Amino acid sequence: MAERLQKALARAGLASRRQADRWVEQGRVTVNGRTAVPGTRINPGDRIALDGEPLDLPNLSSPTLVLAYHKPEGELSSRRDSEGRPTVFGRLPELEDCRWIQVGRLDLNSSGLLLFTNDGDLANALMHPSREVEREYRVRVRGRPDAAILDRLRQGITLEDGPAHFDSVEILPGKGKNAQLRVVLGEGRKREVRRLLEAVGHPVSRLLRVRYGPVTLPRDLKPGQWRELSSDEVAELRRAVGF
Repeated sequence: MAERLQKALARAGLASRRQADRWVEQGRVTVNGRTAVPGTRINPGDRIALDGEPLDLPNLSSPTLVLAYHKPEGELSSRRDSEGRPTVFGRLPELEDCRWIQVGRLDLNSSGLLLFTNDGDLANALMHPSREVEREYRVRVRGRPDAAILDRLRQGITLEDGPAHFDSVEILPGKGKNAQLRVVLGEGRKREVRRLLEAVGHPVSRLLRVRYGPVTLPRDLKPGQWRELSSDEVAELRRAVGF
């Protein structure tokens, strides 16, 4: 079954559809040795190259797979590390004709839910700010924010890369000098949760992501373990981004 070239490049996680469109318009992509044009469709077995370098695209008939992974603290959200430190890809199952694509990131000292998929188009949509896919966290902070600070976090604070805010933030029940927060936001800028809370004087001491869109971190999934989502769960993820 033929598929649009730009869609195949995006599904492989090599580029967004917009970036793939630019590559084609710039004459950088060839199909079976011929320069691709907008609207080019490809079939299984076609030879695709970018700037003369062959690309390994997944089988067009490959089903969409999604993993829920419980990232432990101390793992890097990258495919490999020059210093040999453990990465989130180290425990994932092998794929034969495609590769796992990470949906968003968690920094070294954060833990919780990470999603991986073999569908780059889905991954790009889940991460794109325009989709406003919710991320939910349990956060321990130093000190106890008062009502005025919580309002500031909801209304917005200007960070070095622009305004940012929490869609919702609340203090969870509990005593002590340090508070536990439930935080939800609809974008995933680098270290955004930590930077927002640092900006109001309550730095984060522990951060756990418990939900990404409709997918919740399973209670029985221990750090370092993964679980493949069911077809119904994958369909719900796709609906969340309008696919």
